[in-house]
Amino acid sequence: MGIVNVSPDSFSGDGLRNVDEAVMRAKHLAADGADIIDVGGESTRPSSLPISGDEELRRVIPVVERLSEELSIPVSIDTYKWEVARRAVDAGAQIINDVWGLKKEPRLAELAAEGGVPIVVVSNQREQPCRWIMPVVLADLRRAIKSAMKAGVAWENIIIDPGIGFGKTPEQNLEVVWRLNELKVLRRPILLGTSRKFMLDLPPGQRLEGTAASVAIGISKGADIVRVHDVREIVRVCRMSDAIVRKRLRKK
Repeated sequence: MGIVNVSPDSFSGDGLRNVDEAVMRAKHLAADGADIIDVGGESTRPSSLPISGDEELRRVIPVVERLSEELSIPVSIDTYKWEVARRAVDAGAQIINDVWGLKKEPRLAELAAEGGVPIVVVSNQREQPCRWIMPVVLADLRRAIKSAMKAGVAWENIIIDPGIGFGKTPEQNLEVVWRLNELKVLRRPILLGTSRKFMLDLPPGQRLEGTAASVAIGISKGADIVRVHDVREIVRVCRMSDAIVRKRLRKK
């Protein structure tokens, strides 16, 4: 999953300010081997301020429309706002990525069910930090899965994400990656998003190697999808990790 941030204040320093730049970046990511493009219009860094739904719509909908027409791979909308998700799905988005795991807006599950699209539910502890992280993440994802199914989302359309960086300490982030295999009990595909996050004491632009290490270990622990900025390099890490862990050798 390649990241396209249409937000000027992205923590990773890759925020884009106009449609053409975002479309060009998405096309580069697709050419580099991305299987999904994830479009987001609101920064999720801890110190960021929320933006209005209208502003988020202005940023993301033209991008989703263009990408849905010009790319052959699925487009995901990274939002927790119902109206943004609805408009994005209408514009061609094929996945909803909810960083609040249906806590802020449970209706996103109904939207996913009605549209027959997958939904990613993220375990987010920003409003309620905890000490013992894995039991909380497991319970949170169970709640989200139950909410999604109650709303009519097909079992095969639910994807879980433990939420690296969302209300967790650096030590807890590392623990989640190391214990990622414990999420297999939920029997849902696992998405892992460690890219350029605060796992090393380096600026975001110098975290490629740390991202690669976390991705390789994450795959060994059961990650099925990885959400990254540096697609070309991480695709190679994924292919080698798959070859070793899953005995799946892909040449391209």
